[in-house]
Parts: sequence; C-alpha cells; structure tokens
Amino acid sequence: MIASRNLFAALMVACTMSVPSAHAATFAAWEVANVDWDDVLNVRAWPSSKSAIRAGYPNATPLMMTGRCMNGVNLKDIAAQPKSHQAEMVRQTWCEVWHDPTNTGDWQTGWVYGRYIRPQ
Repeated sequence: MIASRNLFAALMVACTMSVPSAHAATFAAWEVANVDWDDVLNVRAWPSSKSAIRAGYPNATPLMMTGRCMNGVNLKDIAAQPKSHQAEMVRQTWCEVWHDPTNTGDWQTGWVYGRYIRPQ
C-alpha cells in the first residue's frame, strides 16, 4: 500500500510538471476521506451537489488542491494549523481541485465537498 501511494505521489509530481503555469500553485496535500467503502468522492463542475459529475475518486486518493474554497477559506492560509482544525475549516464548504478526469492530459478544475477530504 505504501509503495503504491509513493508511486502515485511520484506520478502526481511528474504530471504537475506539464500543467499550465496558471495552475502551478496547486498542491497535493489533501486526500479523499470519509467516503463509504463502496462509493467515491464526486468531483463536480461547480460547487453544488446538483452540478455535473466530472470524476469520482475513492478514499485515500491524493488530491491536487488549488487552495481555493468557498466561504473565504484558503487552504494555503490554514496549512500551518493542526490537521484536525484544517479539516474542520472545510467540513461544510466546497474546495477546488485540479484534476485530469479522462487521464489524457486534459487538466481542469473541479469541486469537492469538504466533508470528504482531509489533509495528508
């Protein structure tokens, strides 16, 4: 499990090197959490549960966060806080991710609900 996580992290770093500079500030310091074992976290086009689903990721999937969340929360501003406090800060809001839902290099932003993410 650790080896597969390390491989995934290395791939994420390698992929960010080809990401357009407008999104160079993304970081993979969060992961999917609290999703039922037989379900996935939906990444949505907009910060709404009624928005189109772009992709789905299971628990423990590292996420490339842009840092931007709704309700005035910025993940970069709270990064020095204890992990439990960071998770509580986003629990009831939407946060933006940078992802490649088709695995074709077509990187785009999407939104995830904070209840289902946590700092790594």
